[in-house]
Amino acid sequence: MQQHRHDDAIDLLVAQLKQGSDVQLERLLAECRYLAYVQHPPQPSAAEAKFDAWPDPFADCVGVPEIAADELDARTLAAGIQHHGALLVRGLLAVSHAEALAEGIRHAIDACAAWRMQGQGEFPSPWYARLPLHDGCDLAMARDWIEGAGGVWTADSPRLLHEVTRLFEERGLIDVIAGYFGERPMLSVGKSTLRCVPSTQCEADWHQDGAFMGEHIRSVNLWLSLSHCGKDASGLELLPRRLSRVLPTGTHGANFSWSVGPGMVQEAAEGLATVSPRFAPGDAMLFDHLFLHRTGVPVGISKDRYAIESWFFAPSAYPAQQVPLRL
Repeated sequence: MQQHRHDDAIDLLVAQLKQGSDVQLERLLAECRYLAYVQHPPQPSAAEAKFDAWPDPFADCVGVPEIAADELDARTLAAGIQHHGALLVRGLLAVSHAEALAEGIRHAIDACAAWRMQGQGEFPSPWYARLPLHDGCDLAMARDWIEGAGGVWTADSPRLLHEVTRLFEERGLIDVIAGYFGERPMLSVGKSTLRCVPSTQCEADWHQDGAFMGEHIRSVNLWLSLSHCGKDASGLELLPRRLSRVLPTGTHGANFSWSVGPGMVQEAAEGLATVSPRFAPGDAMLFDHLFLHRTGVPVGISKDRYAIESWFFAPSAYPAQQVPLRL
């Protein structure tokens, strides 16, 4: 750590944690992933995978293509995002793993509440420990908003950060995204979130994440369902097509300056209907910062929804304000 050999430290800590959970090692691993970025920020580059040279295996598909987990690779990911806006992957995680992560989210949210109740300060829980960001990091101000909306940053739960990244490595997801980017991805602190959306959720607003992060970045969001979503719990409502730019916000009947108004959604759809897929635990939707979507609220909503959003960035073209973690 003192010699700034953070990559070696990450590898060593990951190997040690294979022997069993350890709250101190999990916290240290989270800090190493952050400091690896702080001490050695990547440099902008023009390097990019050549999507146009790859054929679209979903050329006959109208809307968002759907595949099984064993069909996910860099080419299917690129085709789904670049030609159709997103890719729906069934069974990316086993149901048992998804349900265990949902239970972990409940622990993290409860631990966050307990930390606030005790007046903050040092807290012994493995489920919640705020990543010590450097002084002056503007992103830290977003924490209270996330936590007030039923979420916790993945980076603020050392145990779940380790468990999620471990599962992603085991499932080959990091390698898939690396093949898509042409470089190993980094994980966003500010956009990667553990969520429990309550059954009281009201209608949400349409948005593209590029409106917050910038248009000229390279990103993949893994929206991972940990419970049944879209029937009696909230899910995703989406425009099933590729958009080439960030749409105007705050116009066409929008409720907020950052949201896309319903009139603009209709224009962008060009006659295409929005859709609200149903998800089982372990299903995933992958898309980037240009994808137009919102929280989907079914008529018969009666249950809470558990999900994890994990935003990955190409090191050569990432939004620095989101503070990437080294993977």
